[in-house]
Amino acid sequence: MRHIVAVRRVLQRACIQAIAAICLLHASSLSALPIFARQTGQSCVACHAGGQFPELTPYGRMFKLNGYTFGERTVPIAVMATVDMTKTRVNHDASGNVISPKDGLPIFDAASIFLAGKITDRIGAFTQFTYSNYDHQGSDGKWIGHWASDNMDFRYVDRIIGDANDLILGTTLHNNPSVQDVWNSAPAWSYPYISSSTSTVGAPQFLPIMEGALAQQVVGAGGYVYWNRTIYAELSLYSTADGIWSFMSKGNKAGDPNHPQIYLRGQNPYWRLALTHDWGPHSVMLGTFGLNVNVYPNDVNATPIFNQGVTRYRDIGFDAQYQYLLEPNTITAQARYIRENISDPNNLVYGDSKAANLGSLRLKLSYVYQAKYGISLSFFNVTGSRDSVAYPGSADFSPATQGWTPEIFWIPVQNIRLGLQYTHFTKYLGARSNYDGLGRNASDNDTLFVYLWAAYW
Repeated sequence: MRHIVAVRRVLQRACIQAIAAICLLHASSLSALPIFARQTGQSCVACHAGGQFPELTPYGRMFKLNGYTFGERTVPIAVMATVDMTKTRVNHDASGNVISPKDGLPIFDAASIFLAGKITDRIGAFTQFTYSNYDHQGSDGKWIGHWASDNMDFRYVDRIIGDANDLILGTTLHNNPSVQDVWNSAPAWSYPYISSSTSTVGAPQFLPIMEGALAQQVVGAGGYVYWNRTIYAELSLYSTADGIWSFMSKGNKAGDPNHPQIYLRGQNPYWRLALTHDWGPHSVMLGTFGLNVNVYPNDVNATPIFNQGVTRYRDIGFDAQYQYLLEPNTITAQARYIRENISDPNNLVYGDSKAANLGSLRLKLSYVYQAKYGISLSFFNVTGSRDSVAYPGSADFSPATQGWTPEIFWIPVQNIRLGLQYTHFTKYLGARSNYDGLGRNASDNDTLFVYLWAAYW
């Protein structure tokens, strides 16, 4: 009962502050349009399903596949910010140590600057730089902010339209595997679309490497084709984003324990195939993708070790997406499964075996009414082989984690979203109860997350 009362009080305080922020932003944001909306003359709903950015509509996907070049060149700058609060069900470990230092406190979390849009009729770009206000704590306990590169995607595209064929031929240079993808079932743009930078719970601890570990660490170059809005195929190669490509990983560097640079050996391939079909208000995609990467280890000082071999990750994924878009209703269903096989002959990451695996399933269903009122439900399930070195926080040495995330959100104007998420864990690190051997249960990590997500152009 005390927990429920505390959550209610925190919610009331966060909602009051969020509504006040909306009021301050409302006057200017009513007439403001995002970069791409200003460039194309379309509203945000044209590109984003039910206005729920970053989820794309068929038009939004075609805009991205054509290299962000629809419309006329315009002022290519935008800003975005998030204010949020997390509340963990049990915010201390068995020794009484606090897990999430900002738990229960509304905070200004992060802000981004975007430089994006049409450069020429065939060249366009999307670049983002993000400041995290509570990035990490110094030795004196004070919080330190951090500027860093965020998602980037540069494209050169040609489109050939004939009597019976519509062929898009494109190249992409980017810094996050699948950030170039146009379906929101792929890892880089998949649900949950927003999370806290200060909470260490509220999500699975261990995921396949493709689900974020290489973001803003690599440079990827590739080509793709999209034929008759039916078949999509892509091949990209990844290497370390250093040297002339270091602007894509700005904020990460060797020897920085808070932001270490990940180093890859050689060129590492990624492939993507998708079959798509649109009819009336319906849109469906069935796809598969894969990533092979060889990763050098870092030592205790976050410095790469180049003379001990690499750990090899082989990810294969399958995904699907369905959309129904007909005003005032928007329905989106997504599914993704990634199987990762890991070869670690030098026991650089895993100590009990030279081979391991991880499996990650994510399902999401959402409904938006009048591009204003939304609800979603997501299920996640992580499985994997046991290892005492890789998963020391588990009594069973297991990464297995499972749970549900319901969310409700409100979009009062097209570039502001106010949302409430709750993540409930049915399993955490291998068990429902006493998963750490010290009495902590999976549901102790249940996390309430309230956010205000606003953009201004």
